[in-house]
Amino acid sequence: MLDFFTIFSKGGLVLWCFQGVRGPAAACTAPVNALIRSVLLQERGGNNSFNHEALTLKYKLDNQFELVFVVGFQKILTLTYVDKLIDDVHKEFRDKYRNEFQHKGALGLLNGTFDFKEDFLHLLREAEESSKIRAPTAMKTFEQSLKSQKTVKSMIETRGEKPKEKAKNKKNKGSKKEASGTEAATVPSKAASDAKQNPPAATGDREELTRDEILQKNREEFFKKRLKGGEKSNKSPKPETQKEKGKKPRVWELGNSNAKVLDYSNSTTNGNTDTCPTEEYDPDTALGDRDREPGRLYDLEYESDEEEPEEEKVIQNSSQPRAKKGGLGGMFGMLKGLVGSKSLTREDMDSVLEKMKDHLITKNVAAEIAVQLCESVAKKLEGKVMGTFTTVTSTVKQALQESLVQILQPQRRVDMLRDVMDAQRHRRPYVVTFCGVNGVGKSTNLAKISFWLIENGFSVLIAACDTFRAGAVEQLRTHTRRLNALHPPESHGGRTMVQLYEKGYGKDAAGIAMEAILYARNQGFDVVLVDTAGRMQDNAPLMTALAKLIAVNTPDLVLFVGEALVGNEAVDQLVKFNKALADHSMAQTPRLIDGIVLTKFDTIDDKVGAAISMTYITSKPIVFVGTGQTYCDLRSLNAKAVVTALMKA
Repeated sequence: MLDFFTIFSKGGLVLWCFQGVRGPAAACTAPVNALIRSVLLQERGGNNSFNHEALTLKYKLDNQFELVFVVGFQKILTLTYVDKLIDDVHKEFRDKYRNEFQHKGALGLLNGTFDFKEDFLHLLREAEESSKIRAPTAMKTFEQSLKSQKTVKSMIETRGEKPKEKAKNKKNKGSKKEASGTEAATVPSKAASDAKQNPPAATGDREELTRDEILQKNREEFFKKRLKGGEKSNKSPKPETQKEKGKKPRVWELGNSNAKVLDYSNSTTNGNTDTCPTEEYDPDTALGDRDREPGRLYDLEYESDEEEPEEEKVIQNSSQPRAKKGGLGGMFGMLKGLVGSKSLTREDMDSVLEKMKDHLITKNVAAEIAVQLCESVAKKLEGKVMGTFTTVTSTVKQALQESLVQILQPQRRVDMLRDVMDAQRHRRPYVVTFCGVNGVGKSTNLAKISFWLIENGFSVLIAACDTFRAGAVEQLRTHTRRLNALHPPESHGGRTMVQLYEKGYGKDAAGIAMEAILYARNQGFDVVLVDTAGRMQDNAPLMTALAKLIAVNTPDLVLFVGEALVGNEAVDQLVKFNKALADHSMAQTPRLIDGIVLTKFDTIDDKVGAAISMTYITSKPIVFVGTGQTYCDLRSLNAKAVVTALMKA
């Protein structure tokens, strides 16, 4: 049974609604609003279904009249007639009120009365009956099977040859020809000549054929033995001196078995600035641009090397002959292709969408995401009337660009500075946790974000919760010294702007994070940045530890650090990180990833597809973009710049 069926315009005006179950009149409002927010406004219309709590919503777009048809039913039900019903209702409603839509336009939607209940109930009964009377799939008869097509002759096996030998002869047919050389070619010719001179009788046909096969097989075995003997004689003799088996342990000249010598961490150094002396070095190596505005996060920029032509070439039908350049036929053919005179169909867009899909994949967009994007654009444009002097290519490209910009625009903007100031009013530190796979640049970009926060006047405590990787604590300690050198306490009224909280290696990361947050609250730090160990998304024990750290400490922001170099791997990483956090969390409403930090963006040129893949699969914003090796190389995402780089040929 259907829960509801509603028809509304893309402007938000409800034209007609049917409610199939008893309940409040606004029972369909929340699911439809969720569909509009999560699918229609976010350009995620690749699939025609959407799940909201216990309901499944299926929808269909009418781009010619700007209408949306939505049907909702319980997720546990399997209603096979829903697709047919929504197609029939779409056709009946459009044909019945076509004149009001065409002649009156928007006034027809506002002042029109759409009495569609009787028609809908009739279509619903027809759809339900068609699903009931559908005949079950009949079994194939013997004449329709493949076995009936086999002849008796094909199933008879000749004497003197086993079935395994037959298969072996077929597989090694090419190798036999190469091994036997010219001798193998003479055997069938000789057998053929003998057969011509002495034709066998009809009754002894099988015996003569068996003798020939046996003779040919013996000759082939003889040639094989001769070839093997020649190969053995040509082989070089084995060396007399052989290497000794087994591996010897490597002995290091300056080795030391005591691992404590390599541990330079000290649990009593937390909060003591004497252990992190300031360094004197050239600030240009750490800052890069000295003319920048301190504390400002610049937008990501992209400059195209070549100016793309404004008008796209007209895609002509391959079956028609091409006109010569400069001729009247070519000019009139171009004008005919440019002037929009009909609504777009799926066949018109298939070739263009296929090229767009291949282009997106070459720009590092995940293959699955590229297919869904093109499917969403097709549903958005199907039935829409083309404008004057426009081509199919330009129309599809423009729609794809708008969809990509909409996808990169976050549903919820993450303003870290505003959130930090809000936490200050409540007299508590703002906690950010960084997670991701190995080697993506978590510690480096944590230092960049620390520098940006310090320049905006906030004090930072870095929690070294990567207790697994060798050198992780020392790396953060080096960043702490350099940040204190760039912003010494003398420039901030004697206040140390950044400190490191660490407890060495092999400790519980969740416990260290809890102690760091308590220490920051007592010492009056504004922000706590928690650095975690890199882990692969398939490592269940490490993902359990990460979920424990997030569930116990409840950070304000969970950032996933990902590389801009990856393609399909970005989707796999984000999906499995979110799934692991949900599965291993102890809370009833698990805490998932809140935002993305995209690193190594300066190494990919215009292959920026990872940004599309990450935002499409999670609907989470890209908060920061790392572009270089200095502390100032931190940018905010510019959606138009990324789309410009993505659509570059």
